[in-house]
Amino acid sequence: MRAAEKIDAREIRRKLGLNQSQFWSKVGVTQSGGSRYESGRSMPRPVQSLLRLVHVEQIDINKIKREDWEIVEYLKVHEPELFKRLKKDARAKPKKA
Repeated sequence: MRAAEKIDAREIRRKLGLNQSQFWSKVGVTQSGGSRYESGRSMPRPVQSLLRLVHVEQIDINKIKREDWEIVEYLKVHEPELFKRLKKDARAKPKKA
């Protein structure tokens, strides 16, 4: 999903089988705020990004630490080949049950 693409939050929520409160609370938005976004109100980019990470990419953002982010950014800039290899290896590794 590219940054320019619109996110259909209602569609994602329905596919996941979550009510508005369950869905929006995971990204720090109230149920009423989420309802407004689902009704067509413009969604800020940070909210779109969090929604994509949490509900599309299925990333538990509560487990991400600044140190982890800094390491990833360092590898991308200073060791791009190593970053690509690690990324490929991580995707190939079977997921834990």
